Amino acid sequence: MFSIVNTGIINPGQNINHNIMKLRKEVLKAINKPPTRRRLMDVLGCTEFTIARYIQKNSDNLTKAAALQVIREVTGLTDSEILEGN
Repeated sequence: MFSIVNTGIINPGQNINHNIMKLRKEVLKAINKPPTRRRLMDVLGCTEFTIARYIQKNSDNLTKAAALQVIREVTGLTDSEILEGN
């Protein structure tokens, strides 16, 4: 008996970015402050340099549950107000 296994291989030309969430530009500006960057460092377990890079590149790491919780607390916004395309 055979089973089909998802290998995770991407076909040439396949768009892999269709499910990546991004933060709105205004939110990136609002969280790019030392106290907020320190809170994000704590919850994501990385350095301030890494957080600054995440903000600069609008990394989907900022949409992890722990990061979104900090962002909601700091900004007072809902997820639909924080994330692009919602």
